[in-house]
Amino acid sequence: MDTTFMPEPKKIILAEDDEFLSSLLKNRLQREGFDIKLAKSGDEALAALRKSKPDLLLLDIILPNKIGFDIIEELRDDKSYGPLPPFIVISNLGQEEDIRRAKDLGALEYFIKARIIIDDLIKRVTLILSPDQPASSKK
Repeated sequence: MDTTFMPEPKKIILAEDDEFLSSLLKNRLQREGFDIKLAKSGDEALAALRKSKPDLLLLDIILPNKIGFDIIEELRDDKSYGPLPPFIVISNLGQEEDIRRAKDLGALEYFIKARIIIDDLIKRVTLILSPDQPASSKK
């Protein structure tokens, strides 16, 4: 019997309504060993975040029902929620003010969909969730 310790896979909530991108990211991240929960609207993302605390949130800003900024602000203002999960924004919005707002809310990274390189995103996610990386190098 193999008693090798297998850590639980890191949990990621992917809040993305674009079918192609969400499918691509979900498949790639699952191949890397992550447990992915897909949310296709702001309401689904908020419900998923309240149901289980993920290790990371991949967040689109423009979602049906509720935008990504509102999701983060609502959780931040909910004292019963606890600390926000680390999050990365993946959005079509590329204006400086949108990027600054996301960073001010705590986003670790901001990827613009039109310029995204999936391998770079996967590497960044892996680095953030790597247990052997010191917290200071994850920012």
